[in-house]
Amino acid sequence: MDNSSKLITFVLFGLLASSVNAANTIADGRGNGMGNTGVTTADYLLAPFYNPALGALHREDDAFGLLLPAIGATARDPDESLSTIDDLQDSINSFENNATEANVTQINQYLDQLEDDEPLGVSAGAGIAVAVPMESVSLNFITRGYAEVLVSADIDDTDTAGDETATRQRYENSSVDLLAFGYVEYGIAFAKALTIQGQEFSFGITPKIQQLRTYKQLVTVENFDIDDYDKSEVNKTAFNIDLGAVWMLDNYRAGIAIKDLLAQEVRTYDSVTAYHLEPQITISGGYVTELFTAAVDLDLTAQERFTGYRDNTQYLRFGLEGNAWGWAQLRAGYEIDLEDTLDDAFTAGIGISPGDLVSLDIAGNYAGEGQFGLSTNLAFTF
Repeated sequence: MDNSSKLITFVLFGLLASSVNAANTIADGRGNGMGNTGVTTADYLLAPFYNPALGALHREDDAFGLLLPAIGATARDPDESLSTIDDLQDSINSFENNATEANVTQINQYLDQLEDDEPLGVSAGAGIAVAVPMESVSLNFITRGYAEVLVSADIDDTDTAGDETATRQRYENSSVDLLAFGYVEYGIAFAKALTIQGQEFSFGITPKIQQLRTYKQLVTVENFDIDDYDKSEVNKTAFNIDLGAVWMLDNYRAGIAIKDLLAQEVRTYDSVTAYHLEPQITISGGYVTELFTAAVDLDLTAQERFTGYRDNTQYLRFGLEGNAWGWAQLRAGYEIDLEDTLDDAFTAGIGISPGDLVSLDIAGNYAGEGQFGLSTNLAFTF
């Protein structure tokens, strides 16, 4: 299996093997199709992933909900670096078996290409939820996971002039740096709707246990292998809290969500790099009717992620949904990274919900060649 396939396999199936195995990407075919909005517009089943207060906003006849599962992934490899690394390793093998002028030239061409490449990244999420909406206090039991991988190349810029010895030294002095973060949480969301001085509010809280993991590889381009990622695992267990509130006036909503109230830090095995899971505050406005929904979500805080890397993100998101009387939905959205780490992305999605009992949602996002994502979820409501 080449490194590209291994990277996707690690992020998706390695994550799922850790009990679904993070925490800003939400796997949700509905919200992802609507520009990844949801702080005031997610339904009660998906509420804890966006804003626990939404768990109290359910219909009178809603008695039980099951999300099993939600899965999503986004990849950003604008320069196809992983493919270039695969090709470079093949050329190095040929060179070491039989050095020729042709493979010396080819090796240096691949190294030159990697030298100018942007770092690549892959993120993925998965989630499971069981909701019991009640007038007293609504409950939602959740398991959510997320993983992200950053890969960048540090290439020796020596001019080899086609020399075999210099070429060997060049690729031996060139390296690939892999950083990965994995996250799993288990929590119970509590939500309650209240009327305060004639105004309708909903409040929510999610206490949760988190398992945080980091991985790091720094090896030569010749020896880079995604399979070795777990040799450097560092893990940490922590307690955390999500908070949320929503104000409702007719069809309009305003809300705030605070995710991961207690900041966490997990260092890599060599203590050189750390992943920061900081509190994330998002405000939102929504317009919700039976046939149409519109939303705007704005992150008030940036997510720092890995120290020493330019990977901060902070989003402004827009989303729309048209609903055909509970049987089918069309969705569209747009998201802007205010930190300019990632390109602006268009999103779109569809939903199929016969009888409003079973829902299948599928969404995709696109931000130009080299950055795309897909997500889907299956839900049952009774």
